[in-house]
Amino acid sequence: MVNILFCGNDKVFDGMLTCALSIMKRSESKEPYRFFVYTMDVSHLRADFLPVSGEQITFFSEVIKSYNPANEVELIDVSDIYAAEFAGCPNETAYCSPYTLIRLFADIVAGMPDKLLYLDADVLFNRDIHLLYDRDIEGYEYAAAREHYGKFLVRPDYINAGMLLLNIPEIKKTGLLRKARELIKTKKLMFADQDAVFRSTTRKMLLPQRFNDQKFLHKHTVLRHFSKRLFWFPYPHTANIKQWHVTKVHKVFGYDQFDDILYEYIYLIEKFNREVKK
Repeated sequence: MVNILFCGNDKVFDGMLTCALSIMKRSESKEPYRFFVYTMDVSHLRADFLPVSGEQITFFSEVIKSYNPANEVELIDVSDIYAAEFAGCPNETAYCSPYTLIRLFADIVAGMPDKLLYLDADVLFNRDIHLLYDRDIEGYEYAAAREHYGKFLVRPDYINAGMLLLNIPEIKKTGLLRKARELIKTKKLMFADQDAVFRSTTRKMLLPQRFNDQKFLHKHTVLRHFSKRLFWFPYPHTANIKQWHVTKVHKVFGYDQFDDILYEYIYLIEKFNREVKK
């Protein structure tokens, strides 16, 4: 069983769907996938901070089971854990949203497997997931790739937390996530959870950039991360183009490698909006 973790509110649905499609379309193994989805209701902070819905999870389950009936998804509400750990903390107004913080609960949510692949919703697999997931991380807290800009601006080993291959027993032994939560509760950090994980690390496995490529797509790229990036032309600016922005993926990036994934996504999201969301 391949164990995958997503975190977020109802707006991560497009990312969950496209990412799951990329996993199943790019991987040859018939081994089933188990998706965990951490979510919460913090609409008291902002009206649109709403949890992933039951309707979204039911539809997601139907999609993944169409590829393999043994695939599973579990929705986990971490509202109570968040309230106890982070309510009113200095990083509650994090650079993205409070939902970036909830991956830090992976060691205290009951029933988590020993090996867990955390993924931001804005990623697509370009090659087989087992090139990443099958890495031996014994003795390491996690495996991650460098942050594209941070490796120049912060430190050469600064990581991007959008992909973390977690070794939960080792994390519990070293207290990595416990220490990261303490930092979140006591110190304002520029990149919140990412900085907290980096500062709390005892031993990490640094992977080549192709396992979390935040700027380019090469033939050898395993995971393409559609994070905010800098463009120089026609003038210096940043843009936050996600994989579900299909027209921009074609026009700005010039990608057609993901067309089989994105065209199925378009069909599915239209079906969801028509038959379920209404």
